[in-house]
Amino acid sequence: MERAELVAYILIAVGLLLLVLTFVMAFITLTSVASILTNSELAYALGQILGPIAEAAVRVMFLGIMGWTGSIATMRGIQLYKEAKPTVPKQLKAEEKPPEKGQ
Repeated sequence: MERAELVAYILIAVGLLLLVLTFVMAFITLTSVASILTNSELAYALGQILGPIAEAAVRVMFLGIMGWTGSIATMRGIQLYKEAKPTVPKQLKAEEKPPEKGQ
């Protein structure tokens, strides 16, 4: 196994691991969503809502960056694997001569 092929396998594994972790973390976050708060006083309700919204925005950005990084690592690993794989030359078929006119 060549070094480039080994690096390709490592990149693919790391990229897929990041993608799987991203989806697992997103699923865990989705299942642990807090219930909707209701209150008659608007200022108090906004104060109670802004904290979880800011936390959710940070988590979404973090998950987005993890997914983006994982997809790039996987894509580069596949590219590197394709380039490192030895190419087999195509066997050229013998060209047939077209029949000559007049014979």
